[in-house]
Amino acid sequence: MPALIATSTGWTVGLILGAVVVAATAVIVITIVLLARRIAKQARTAEEAVEVVRRQTAELGGIARINDSGVRILHAARSVRKVAVGK
Repeated sequence: MPALIATSTGWTVGLILGAVVVAATAVIVITIVLLARRIAKQARTAEEAVEVVRRQTAELGGIARINDSGVRILHAARSVRKVAVGK
């Protein structure tokens, strides 16, 4: 009879641990889905904002020249940083 109790206790512990693992997995998956939805919403907002900026800058004259100057400044700043840091 004691062997039967030990066996059923093992099954009970196993089922409880299995339920805990399933519950923890469900919580993790739900958290990931909620975060993914939040990221998707933020991405849509950012995409809309980029489109507004694109429309506003499309009407500027010489925007290509401005962008080129910005890229040159960025490259120069990186070069200065490499010299200053030594890498």
